[in-house]
Amino acid sequence: MEDAISRIPRNTRVAVVTGGNRGIGLEVCRQLASNGVAVVLTAVDEKMGAEAVEKLQGLAVSDVLSHQLDITDASSIARLADFLKTRFGKLDILVNNAAVCGVVFFRDHADASVTSGEMFKGMDRDERLEWLWGNCRETYDAAKEGLQTNYYGTKHVIEALLPLLQASSDGRIVNVSSDFGLLRCFRNEELKQELNDTDNLTEERLDELLAMFLKDFEAGGVEERGWPSAFAAYKVAKAAVNAYSRILARRHPELRVNCAHPGYVKTDITLHSGLLTPEEGAGNVVEVALLPERGATGAFFEEGKELASFV
Repeated sequence: MEDAISRIPRNTRVAVVTGGNRGIGLEVCRQLASNGVAVVLTAVDEKMGAEAVEKLQGLAVSDVLSHQLDITDASSIARLADFLKTRFGKLDILVNNAAVCGVVFFRDHADASVTSGEMFKGMDRDERLEWLWGNCRETYDAAKEGLQTNYYGTKHVIEALLPLLQASSDGRIVNVSSDFGLLRCFRNEELKQELNDTDNLTEERLDELLAMFLKDFEAGGVEERGWPSAFAAYKVAKAAVNAYSRILARRHPELRVNCAHPGYVKTDITLHSGLLTPEEGAGNVVEVALLPERGATGAFFEEGKELASFV
């Protein structure tokens, strides 16, 4: 699908969306392209990425092409970086959307009983989250995969594409985060303070904290240490992404680096239990991606609104 975008004018913005073949990611691709952005839709499965582009073309969305990307695979990331450098020579917008839930679900996300949405009628947000928690379990392997994908995968993509973002006159990174990553989810005040002190927090210390979490998880000490409970790995990974985003924003004032919580969205990762449609959730992300030039950086946006803090 590398021929889907014809030669573009130099002033056309180029975006990469990870996890772009379905759900929020697919909608982010559609909405960015509808705003005149040339979009590289990435997917782990090359065939699924190509099918997603065909779906968008059927909706009269033309400036989108697909490229294979597994954010946990260094060689896959390198191939994407090489392609972007050769094809465009720059990158204006990076939307890090690819993520996993960090738990094992008892139900299939394609189960008609959940995709129809009938069972969630009349439920408020808390009731839906309680249902979701009751239909999964946390395992060490799932928790480890959650950190490797949601934090380290995101970080490695950023590191590889950073030179291309710096080649843009207005490079910006949007890390799709969650209110589950806000520090109010932590019960250990020292951990909260350390993760919030991004003037002194380092990437090396983040690595140490994540290793500590996995060690505590394996030993059954998550509650004792004061880590988040329920979807612990997802919350810790998103908190780490938030902290890393702030570190990056401070280190690279020439870029706009922000976190965007799309809301509680009906997607595979929530077993379709959310309150918002993928279109609505993606709109909250795209709004941050298209902020005015020299706009906010190092900030957290919840459903399109900038919060005063990450707590």
